[in-house]
Order: sequence, then structure tokens, then C-alpha cells
Amino acid sequence: MSTATTKSTPKDLAVRFAKLEQVLSSPQFLKKEGISGEVPFFIFAYEPSLENAVSEESKRLFSRLGTGGIAFLEINLYDLVVEIIQERGKWDRLLQAESGMEKEKFKTQLQNLTDVETKLIPRIAEKIEGVSGLQLLLLTGVGLVYPFIRTHNVLNNLQKVAKDYPTLLFFPGQYSYTEGRGSSLDLFGDLNEDKYYRAFNIEDYLL
Repeated sequence: MSTATTKSTPKDLAVRFAKLEQVLSSPQFLKKEGISGEVPFFIFAYEPSLENAVSEESKRLFSRLGTGGIAFLEINLYDLVVEIIQERGKWDRLLQAESGMEKEKFKTQLQNLTDVETKLIPRIAEKIEGVSGLQLLLLTGVGLVYPFIRTHNVLNNLQKVAKDYPTLLFFPGQYSYTEGRGSSLDLFGDLNEDKYYRAFNIEDYLL
């Protein structure tokens, strides 16, 4: 069994991000080499307890990628969800209703407003088209949109609009591979996010 993410510290995280920068900025990676023609989707898994440290490291990483001339697009799924709901004029009303609404009903309402296939992915496609010469897509904010948006559902549908670009998803949990069972995403380390077979562990990528 191969599992992405073990116990680590902020210091370990800095080392991991330094290696991550080398991969993301390499011509080999940006040209989607070394993955045998598979969909170029990758996972960077980390401990949920390191969320704040990951956020800070990510900001520095994205800044350096931009300075290095790499045309990338970061999409924070939570920010995107808020954007979609606000455009429909329902954000304030939704916040007011949350405290008095059953969790399942609230979850269903959010899912209807931000359906992955009909609302989220088309919006991501619009943002992709808005970046000239796009080389890299980065997805953040995964934990903040659980459980009404599931990671495997995003990745499955994202293939329709992003298969031409290396795509990296920052995942607060475990991405594991077991012989015979395939790959699974376990959000926060203990909530099974279901199976997604076509993403690679970015830390296994060899330059």
C-alpha cells in the first residue's frame, strides 16, 4: 500500500514545498512528460493540522511560480462557491437560514446551488479560458467545501475542461493506493472521499 501523507512538521513541510516547486517549475512536468499519456492530475496530500502552514507555504510558492514566468491559475473552491452563490443573490439569505436548517437540508440546498457538473466546472472552464498561455492549474480550498462538494466528483468532471494542463489539487488528508482496491481519497484522514483512480501523487513524480 502506498499512502501520500504521513506525520510531518512545518519544517518538513518547507522541505516538501521546496521539492514541489522544483517539480512544478520543470519543463518536463509542464509538458506532461513521464505519465504515459494519462490525465495530468496530481495530488499534494498533507495533514489537516498543518492547514495554516500549507496556506502560507502555498502563497510563497505561487508567488515564486509567477515570478518565474509560469502562467498558472489558482482556483480556491470555497471562494468559487461563494462567488457563484453571491452572483445568484442568495449568499446572505443562505447564511441567515443556516442556523435554523437541518444539516442534510442545508447540504442539499448548497449542492443544488453549486452543482459540480452544471455550475462549478463551467465556471472553472471560463476562468481557464481567461488565462493566456495557461501552463498549470492549482486547486485549493478542498476541505472548506466538504461535504457538499466531493473531491472525486470535481476531479472526474474536471477532465472535460482541464485535461490539457497539469493540474495539482492540495488535499487535507490521505491519498492512498492499495493493490487490488485502487486509489482512494480520505479527507481529513478519516472521511473516505471515495475512489479516484486517475490522479498521481505529486511527490512520486521523478525529474
